[in-house]
Amino acid sequence: MVESLYGVGEETKSIWIFIEHDNEQLEGVSMELLGKGRQLADLVGWKLVGLLIGSGVDSLSKQIFQHGADEICLIEHPLLSEFTIDGYCLAAYRAMMEHKPSVFLLGATPDGRDLAGRLAVRLRTGLNADCTDLRLDVDTGVLISEVSGFGGGVLALIEMQNHRPQMATVRPGVFEPGKPRTKRKGKTFRVDIDLTDEQISTKILDRVVGEALDLTQSEILIVGGRGVGEHFELMHDLADALGGDVGGTRPPVDEGFIERERQIGQTGVICRPKIAIVCGVSGAFHFVVGIQDADTVIAINSDPEAPIFEFADYCIVADVFDVIPALITSLKSKAVKV
Repeated sequence: MVESLYGVGEETKSIWIFIEHDNEQLEGVSMELLGKGRQLADLVGWKLVGLLIGSGVDSLSKQIFQHGADEICLIEHPLLSEFTIDGYCLAAYRAMMEHKPSVFLLGATPDGRDLAGRLAVRLRTGLNADCTDLRLDVDTGVLISEVSGFGGGVLALIEMQNHRPQMATVRPGVFEPGKPRTKRKGKTFRVDIDLTDEQISTKILDRVVGEALDLTQSEILIVGGRGVGEHFELMHDLADALGGDVGGTRPPVDEGFIERERQIGQTGVICRPKIAIVCGVSGAFHFVVGIQDADTVIAINSDPEAPIFEFADYCIVADVFDVIPALITSLKSKAVKV
C-alpha cells in the first residue's frame, strides 16, 4: 500500500474533529464526536481539536469549547461561507499537512462523507466508514474502529498501524453528546488559505432547506418490521396515541411500505429513544444497533424464538395485529377519561 504523506514518526498526538455547522449552530453529530473525542483524548492524554471551516464562524467557538475541545483550528475565507467539496478539502488538507494530527474524525453525513473520501485520497491514508464504535490503544495510539458488515453478520475491528491521519466517519446518533460545561475555555489558532474562484468548480446558486425528519431526537419510537407488512397505518396510529414517531426495518423500507428516511439500524438511523416499541421485527444485529441505547425496549412478535427477545426489556409473544389495536383502543379510552 502506498505510504501516507506523513507517518507515525511525524504525527502530533492529537484528535481532530470536523465541525459541521449551520445557521450559527453546531450540528448534532459534531457535538457527539466532541463528546467521544473528549473521552478518547482523556484516556491517552492528548489534545482534542475542533477543525472549524467557514466565513464569520468564530462565534461558534464558545459552543465547541463547552462540548470538550481544548483548541480550535479556525480557517476562514469568503469562499468558504458555504460547503463546497473543493474549498473545504483544500482547507482541511492545508490544516492536516501543517499540524499533522494522529486522528481525524468526521460525521457520516453527506458533507462529512464527501470530505472524508476526497481528503483520504489526497493524504494517501485509510478511511474507516460508518463506524459503530471507536477506541484508542493506550500504548500505541492506534485507533481501533468497529465496523459491521454483511447485514450485521460480521463485526470487524480495523486498525491503521502506519498511515496518518487515522480517519473515520461515524453515523449521527452512534455516540451520546456530552453535557456542555459552560465554564470550559480553550484557545484558537488560525490556518491561512488563499482561495480563488477558479479553484472551486461548483457554484451555489440557491439554497433551499426543507424540514427533514430527525428520528435521533425521538423520545418514543414505534418500529415496524417485516411482520407488519404494509399495515404501517397501525404504527402511525400507535405513535399518535403515544406522542411518538414511526420507524421501520429494512424489509418494509425496500418494499416501499415506509419512507427510507425512517429506516432504523446500521444502514439507516441510530436512535436513543426513552421507549422503543418494536413490532414484528426479528432482531438482526444490523437493526439492533439502531436502538441498542434506548432506555426501554418493548418487543412484540409471534415467534417466541425471535432474536429480538434476547435484547428487549419487555417481551410480548403475540400477534402484532391483536396487540396493537387493543393498545391503541386502551390509550384512546384513557385519553377520553382524562
